[in-house]
Amino acid sequence: MNTEGLFDYPVGMPLAARMRPTSLAQFHGQAHIIADQGPLAAYSSELGNSALPSILLYGPPGTGKTTLARILSNMSRRRLIEVSAINSTVKDLRSAIDLSIATIDRGGQASIVFIDEIHRFSKVQQEAVLQAVETGQIVLIGATTENPLFALTSAIMSRVALFRLVELDDADLVAILDRALVDERGLNAKYQASSGVLAEIARLAGGDARKALTILETITVNVNRESLTELTLEAVRVSMPTALARYDATGDQHYDIISAFIKSVRGSDPDAALHWLARMIEGGEDPRFIARRLVILAAEDIGLADPSALGLANATMNVVAQIGMPEGRIPLASTTIYLALAPKSNSAYKAIDLALTEVRAGFTPTVPAHLRSSNIEDDRIGYEYPHDLPSGVSSQHYLPEDSSAKSYYKPKASGYENTLLERLAKLLHLLGKS
Repeated sequence: MNTEGLFDYPVGMPLAARMRPTSLAQFHGQAHIIADQGPLAAYSSELGNSALPSILLYGPPGTGKTTLARILSNMSRRRLIEVSAINSTVKDLRSAIDLSIATIDRGGQASIVFIDEIHRFSKVQQEAVLQAVETGQIVLIGATTENPLFALTSAIMSRVALFRLVELDDADLVAILDRALVDERGLNAKYQASSGVLAEIARLAGGDARKALTILETITVNVNRESLTELTLEAVRVSMPTALARYDATGDQHYDIISAFIKSVRGSDPDAALHWLARMIEGGEDPRFIARRLVILAAEDIGLADPSALGLANATMNVVAQIGMPEGRIPLASTTIYLALAPKSNSAYKAIDLALTEVRAGFTPTVPAHLRSSNIEDDRIGYEYPHDLPSGVSSQHYLPEDSSAKSYYKPKASGYENTLLERLAKLLHLLGKS
């Protein structure tokens, strides 16, 4: 498409596409990589771009990955060949490489092959470009919303510079919206909006520039039907009654938000935990997954400080599986609050891991004769039955004598476990341990 004219756009091109920046001066956000001291600063001049490496842009949608690829292509005066991993094949990749080789043969620079959604390529497809990248036949720029350490092969990762993009803050989104209102490529000053209106649109967009511009365009369409030019908060609410929650039940959001949820419960902050729970519910996360994680947390982080926590979490898991959503949100919320407020102890978790560590390191003593299920070596060696003793505790060794002083369980003075701590001190005395 020839874009030399200001209005040389196909009919119906979305506002977000028309407002795509064509230079770093127009680009908002990602200062950590494009500012003067950022890692891409070296390629912001003609000289720097002569040595443009293959790179991977990783971040949420609407943060500028495709735009940066196109800007780098323009700045380095390299041909840009765009490939979408959603509908492309190895044959398409081979054609892109051949085009770049032909450009090199004519005395030009290697082309930039931009692969959008590169994580959707299979291992074979990803590695189809390895030789071309290695020999400089192409400059690869990949874009992905998935964690590349999991989604891409190690061979690809070893050949690219990784740059992580982040969600845009509200100030950047407001600047983008303000520009779109007056720019001739955008709304050309046909509509007016206060800073409060733009801030509300930015809040609803959740760090995504494309969403922000799409919301703005939707509002102008609705306002235009009423033959109005002023964008109001009421117009925003009518056009977009709820925020566009960012959540991907199979991607980074899935892992990051469940991590924030668990850490909030572990940190005894019920309000933060309920926020992350709501994000998962609104994003369509499987409630059984959330409930299973609560069971794990009850065992690992609360443990014996409140032994009833595990039973409650397990009951919640069963209830949620039976009743489903939306009703399942209620027991999930109740259990989240209970677990967040419960006393915490990871002593049982640490105790079993310490015991496992020693077993894996080779600590596997023979079972003492008096503890074996049958004793054929020496009938005179017997097991002392604790119930026959007034204290109910025998001082006999339950590990070989030379290792009977092993100590794995170290209770905390937290909740019910404080009672166990006091009881353990008495039992250790009866067992003849320090």
